Amino acid sequence: MLLKTFGWSFAVTAIGLVAAVFYGGWQAFGIVAILSVLEISLSFDNAVINAGILKKMNAFWQKIFLTVGVLIAVFGMRLVFPVVIVAISAQLGPIEAIDLSFNDPDRYKELVTDAHPSIAAFGGMFLLMIFLDFIFEDRDIQWLRWIERPLAKLGKVDMLSVCVALIVLLIASMTVATHAHQHGGGHADKASTVLLSGIAGLITYLVVGGLSGFFEDKLEEEEEREHEAEEEARKAGKPASAVLLAGKAAFFMFLYLEVLDASFSFDGVIGAFAITNEIVLMALGLGIGAMYVRSLTVYLVRQGTLDDYVYLEHGAHYAIGALSVILLVTIQYEINELITGSVGVILIAWSFWSSVRRNKAIAAAGGDGGDGSDSKAEVSSGV
Repeated sequence: MLLKTFGWSFAVTAIGLVAAVFYGGWQAFGIVAILSVLEISLSFDNAVINAGILKKMNAFWQKIFLTVGVLIAVFGMRLVFPVVIVAISAQLGPIEAIDLSFNDPDRYKELVTDAHPSIAAFGGMFLLMIFLDFIFEDRDIQWLRWIERPLAKLGKVDMLSVCVALIVLLIASMTVATHAHQHGGGHADKASTVLLSGIAGLITYLVVGGLSGFFEDKLEEEEEREHEAEEEARKAGKPASAVLLAGKAAFFMFLYLEVLDASFSFDGVIGAFAITNEIVLMALGLGIGAMYVRSLTVYLVRQGTLDDYVYLEHGAHYAIGALSVILLVTIQYEINELITGSVGVILIAWSFWSSVRRNKAIAAAGGDGGDGSDSKAEVSSGV
């Protein structure tokens, strides 16, 4: 079962890593490997969310999402979107950007480096909003309770995440402006670029979140109608399966999944810019990660066993938060790529280890831990 589900992912991983060695040697191999692990880590909660929703859909719509949907939202976003970002930020045509990355890599890197402040500000704000909305939400299950409990209480303040994000953006732009002033003002317009790009990233997140909320509301309305129809069918002695989620409900669910997929794909692409500007290496690493999104989703739908590792979602969001800070810092200062990639991997590994310890403690205590009250398990996990 495992080989059948992950076979294509393993094959693409091998091909991608070999291609990286031929393209840029062992350094490129390392960067692609880091990108792959990072993308897989960030995509895990995406797969969990997808699987939870897909279980409610009939076989036809599951197949549509796992084929057409993944092709559009995952591969399109991860492989095409980096080119679009570079083309827009460097004011190049898409074909010209691709051609330049192959035939004049030095010039390409120069253009991307010049555009890095806007990319970093845009992406940093988008990622920061994902993290803030997660950390400010009150949850039944908490990982780092000493952080999450007080922040969840603060999160009851309306629009707090937006306010915090804007304050961070102002600090970043003011830091850039101060640095430019101290060095003769040669890059004084850099501060305004950072500010505008950051606001654009914030707006993009709010639009994506708004669309997701819209589809979610539509989905809930359709589910209520389906439940009513199911009740009527039962009273009439008809089988309940005749009114399972299909039709409009499944269609809205599909649209909702596409928006979620796009948003998760987007943060992976933006996060990749914190590790490398090489578009070829980025495409290889993100392509490998994209395959694992599908494989993980299929595995979770068929097995559902990984849902027990409840802290993995927390670890993924903390990794997103760390990447957002790193991106904003790299507007003015350089950070080693290995450090950037390792932070996310460490956080995911830590959350996985905590989940395993929690499950063992709950099993030993004879509880299920489903209500988030498993204090013994959480204490034994070191959180």
